[in-house]
Amino acid sequence: MTNNKTVKIGVFIPSECQLLDLACIDVFAMMSKEYLGGLPMLPKHISALAPSVSFFYITAPAAASVKATEPRPQTLVQLTAGVKMQATHDIRHPDVQPGKLDIVLVPGPDPDADWDEDVLGFLKDHAEQRETTDVLSVCTGVFLCGAAGLLEGKMVCGPRGLQDVLRKRFPGAEFVGEKYRWFQDGNFWSCVQLGLLPPVSPRSGLPLGSQRRDGGTVSDLATGGITNGNDLVAAYARGSKKHFPAAIAEIGCQMADVGERAQLYEQGQTRFFLGFAWQIIKAWFGKPGKGLQRKDV
Repeated sequence: MTNNKTVKIGVFIPSECQLLDLACIDVFAMMSKEYLGGLPMLPKHISALAPSVSFFYITAPAAASVKATEPRPQTLVQLTAGVKMQATHDIRHPDVQPGKLDIVLVPGPDPDADWDEDVLGFLKDHAEQRETTDVLSVCTGVFLCGAAGLLEGKMVCGPRGLQDVLRKRFPGAEFVGEKYRWFQDGNFWSCVQLGLLPPVSPRSGLPLGSQRRDGGTVSDLATGGITNGNDLVAAYARGSKKHFPAAIAEIGCQMADVGERAQLYEQGQTRFFLGFAWQIIKAWFGKPGKGLQRKDV
């Protein structure tokens, strides 16, 4: 049986984001007909079972107003590690309006950023399409989702090292990131940050500020760990069963070697902080390594 469905996934980056947060989108790509059909070692019926996947990289018109030392297209988005990515759409494009996308992935931006009302409204309107659209927020994307009102009344993970910050900023949500790697509350899925510190702002270079509780049909996933987006995508593909057949989800997860970490953390929050603090102390007294130096010819 051939799967004729096309899954439309929007990646929402209104200003900037962490490169590794964005990279989890490739796990979805590995579950697509386009990707699996190009692997000669797989039987043809495997790619026939997979859906087609279309990706839309969405930014905000305000991104064009960011001052830069060199001219750049209005849709060029700054990522970490010096990467600049060309967005395909902005929030005004008719192809990415609420109800047009199956999944909206929100990679982690600077949590101290300010977003215009049209940006927040765009995300909120997508989340309200409960029968058609799932929102997946990665790492500090939970701050953008919170600003858009998506966290109110939800149980949320969010960055593990920023639970107190999140509780103060969004008192209407219950944060459970000290215990769960990822969590689903109705139409909201979330996963947590592994580190004490948030990601680094690509603009300033400074640190940036599935268990279900009910049977909701729409998923809004939020991750906090810089690589926990992979766990999030794996949990979504396996758990939602809306877009990816079970066999395709498992094949994609196995090829990417993701989705094997447990939902519950084995290490408690106190031990987590103490272990991180110990690494900081060790680094304080450490010395730079003396590797071989390259000789220019």
